Amino acid sequence: MDEVAQYNVARWRALAEARALFTRPLLDLDSRSARARVDPRGRLGDLEGRGVLCLAGGGGRESAAFALLGARVTVFDLSEEQLERDRLAAAHYRKEVVTLRGDMRDLSALHGAGFDLVWHSYSVNFVPDARPVFREVSRVVRPSGLYRFMCANPFVMGASTKDWDGRGYTLAQTYTDGAEVEGVDEEWVYERTGREDIPPLREYRHGLGTLVGGLAAHGFRILEASEDESMYPDADAPPGTWAHFVSIVRPWITFLTRHEPAEAPGR
Repeated sequence: MDEVAQYNVARWRALAEARALFTRPLLDLDSRSARARVDPRGRLGDLEGRGVLCLAGGGGRESAAFALLGARVTVFDLSEEQLERDRLAAAHYRKEVVTLRGDMRDLSALHGAGFDLVWHSYSVNFVPDARPVFREVSRVVRPSGLYRFMCANPFVMGASTKDWDGRGYTLAQTYTDGAEVEGVDEEWVYERTGREDIPPLREYRHGLGTLVGGLAAHGFRILEASEDESMYPDADAPPGTWAHFVSIVRPWITFLTRHEPAEAPGR
């Protein structure tokens, strides 16, 4: 385990202890709310019996939704604390979910699995290079299978609600592919009182060329690229609040792709 992985393990252990938003399992889902959770646009089709990999997606959230929709679910995550949430949610719903601990940059334990869908939660920016992750995903998703992942919008990465200067939200860090980007956790991520022990947010910028080029190089055709719609922007909200910030800055992009390896350059 390299230094990047060690840092991520320590940070997510602390986040889990603080009950950060993404460490809270969803224990009140039904089939309708589960579908709305993972497929609000209706792009994934019938999931009954399909193999779904929740990549770097522990926490008992999406795994529970997919299981309720009849999928055969595997969760692969670096954080044992997060995987425990998936086991808790699976027991709550009386569903079977496979949990495996590991680094998204090495999916050798899953090679040949042939997943129908790889659902990759926001995490690719926690490693310095996205391309090894795309390579590994291409090895575990079947031809014509789907790969969905969420990542930071590289053009505005590093900006936060705290960067309001009276006119706008300032960008001060250079646009360098693979560079570490300093950041702060927004107030809604976890309760701050008594949580000074949580390691600071550490992410890496992946430029648009790296994202799109990396996908193409490993046989992924982009079906859809969208900015997250669940951020509740409000241009009339007070400056420096999350609602006002996301009315100006869209911090995330979600890609839905299909694996078409014959189309990959050089293959």
